[in-house]
Amino acid sequence: MEMEQEEKPFDFWQDHSSHYLEMAFRRDKIERCEAADGYGKRKGVCGDTIEIFLTIRDHKIQYASFDADGCMNTIACANTVVHMIEGQTVDQAWEVTTEKVVDFLETLPSKENHCAELAIGALYMALTDFQKKSHA
Repeated sequence: MEMEQEEKPFDFWQDHSSHYLEMAFRRDKIERCEAADGYGKRKGVCGDTIEIFLTIRDHKIQYASFDADGCMNTIACANTVVHMIEGQTVDQAWEVTTEKVVDFLETLPSKENHCAELAIGALYMALTDFQKKSHA
């Protein structure tokens, strides 16, 4: 008779990737920018909100920041988006997807993928805002 394996309890600090932990607790990119070249805000069905602020020169993202009202997963996803796009061109930023955010974090619980979708939605809105302003 096979012995049942006991499921070990989830250990937050040991079972999350270093990328997830860094992005969940990093606070240096939480900043509102009143004169942003691109701004996007999304509110999820869960009630969390992410705002993305972009400073863009010569079609390159010089600085990106965010403000978020939400859970640790939302913060981790917003931080990841800002981390991935800073220093990239606007075209490269459009290539950042929900899947890329989830892959980078490695241990975002699958039931929290909507947090990555929320962050990407705010990014796309900020990029669209920049494009509208630059073609006006």
